[in-house]
Amino acid sequence: MKLIVATVQDQDSDYVVNKLTERGYRVTQVGSTGGFLRQGNTTLLVGVEDAHTDAVISLLATSSQRRMRYMPMATGTTPNGMTLYNYVEVEVGGATIFVLDVEHFEQI
Repeated sequence: MKLIVATVQDQDSDYVVNKLTERGYRVTQVGSTGGFLRQGNTTLLVGVEDAHTDAVISLLATSSQRRMRYMPMATGTTPNGMTLYNYVEVEVGGATIFVLDVEHFEQI
């Protein structure tokens, strides 16, 4: 048995969860925040038999979109202390996936 831990953007989470549950996978959602861009994410926990691991990873890959966003980057300050910003284009989204071996599982 495997535990798949996948982090997706909040705006993709409902779609991804719906696709997983339509195919009979049980999923737990945990709200999270990305460390680099400080944007909202959802961490999904999916327990599957070993044979289903590739199917879930494939579903995550096709259901989580990568997109370009403009993010503010501080470039300096004015004499009165106001911060000046420049916007840089960064790629966000997709899924970050970890697959862990599960030694023991019980549902009570």
